[in-house]
Amino acid sequence: MLYASHAAEWFIGIFNEGGKTFVAFATGILPTLIALLTAVYALIELVGEHRVHAVARFAAKYAITRYTVLPVLAMFFLTNPMAYTFGVFLEEKHKPAFYDSAVSFCHPITGLFPHANPGELFVWLGVANGITRLHLPLGPLAVRYFIAGVVVICLKGILTERLTLLFGRRQGVAF
Repeated sequence: MLYASHAAEWFIGIFNEGGKTFVAFATGILPTLIALLTAVYALIELVGEHRVHAVARFAAKYAITRYTVLPVLAMFFLTNPMAYTFGVFLEEKHKPAFYDSAVSFCHPITGLFPHANPGELFVWLGVANGITRLHLPLGPLAVRYFIAGVVVICLKGILTERLTLLFGRRQGVAF
């Protein structure tokens, strides 16, 4: 009987901890996310959607900007999963590589701009929790994570573009 009592306490304890985490999110990160989303949408309105599109079209011209600037802008302004729609500015042969770059940037952007990918915020929060327990600042880590992410998405984008063209030629796909 004692084991059943401990098992029941353990079981309900899991949900109590989940409730505490939910309340912490509701009073902590959710207002921040709502404020960030509001600010980004206000910025788009102030700058003008047509200007954001013009920058995206310019960034799509060159490989280095296509796989750095374009995914960063897409994730910042449109957030996940709408960011992938920036592929509309690309030729068909560049779309797989853009998608690879954009999806690979979902986590690195979250440390600085949590509104960009709130569905995966738990990854950054897990890392942040460990860092704060060590009494280390989060800012430098978030910046390094962001920069490393940009380098990785550039490399992945260029590599995926080359592989897409190679496999396309092998399959007889005309781009």
